[in-house]
Amino acid sequence: MDESKVIHEISPLMGKDSLYIADRRKKEFTYPIHNHEVFELNFVEHAAGVRRIVGDCNEVIGEYDLVLITSSELEHVWEQNTCTSDDIHEVTVQFYADLSDKGFLSTNSFHSIRKMMLEARKGLAFPLSDIMRVYKLIDTLSSIKEGFYAVMQFYTILYELSKSNEYRTLATSSYAKVEAESDSRRVLKVKNFIAKNYMDEMRLATLADIAGMSPSSFSRFFKLRTGRNLSDYIIDMRLGYASRMLVDTSKGVAEICYDCGFNNLSNFNRIFKKKKGCSPSEFRENYHKTRVVI
Repeated sequence: MDESKVIHEISPLMGKDSLYIADRRKKEFTYPIHNHEVFELNFVEHAAGVRRIVGDCNEVIGEYDLVLITSSELEHVWEQNTCTSDDIHEVTVQFYADLSDKGFLSTNSFHSIRKMMLEARKGLAFPLSDIMRVYKLIDTLSSIKEGFYAVMQFYTILYELSKSNEYRTLATSSYAKVEAESDSRRVLKVKNFIAKNYMDEMRLATLADIAGMSPSSFSRFFKLRTGRNLSDYIIDMRLGYASRMLVDTSKGVAEICYDCGFNNLSNFNRIFKKKKGCSPSEFRENYHKTRVVI
């Protein structure tokens, strides 16, 4: 048994199937960290205190949780942690959809669903208000006898969720290996440059020059278009790569620190703990405790 790898789950979803729906009541979460080829919408209620890990995002959930994942590489797990509920309700829907420009989701009617699914390659979490809007649709999904109506109800759930302005991504882009593709041309050029050169020193003047703008104008432009300060974006990208290295390699923390563009180990440890809630060493240890391959 190699504890450095994730279980690659084989879904019961077969070639001509549309959905696999698992609706279960249980007292604890025992399934280890895993990923799978198919997409997944996972709903959990009455499980406050459970720890949810999606990529490099580690959070303790409340009474309700709803997450959409559309990446075959993004590992995830719900761990018991401090949850004491003996009436956990979990509904897992596994499915596959063509996100290419030629699939039916590329048509105008499905535009918002496709946009949401592309973002869900990093994992998406929905707020309580959105969960309550689709609660009855999720709760009754497994009881629908005819497959056609079940599929229609499921896509209604996805459509309602896609109208949300409050869902948020979980894993960082660099950890989830997702490239930016929906930003303006100038921002995209800069993001691609940062992704290729994150290990090197980043100068504002260089990035502004790539965008064809003055440094001060570019800083304002980047914040306006992305909602984030340029320095914060660079730090988050470097942390994402660092988290991936901690999970997938045996490199030492100091080596990872410098490989990811941080030039001071204590500063790296401080920033990592502030952003991730634990030290780099603790992050690696927590992951290895839950990673197995069978």
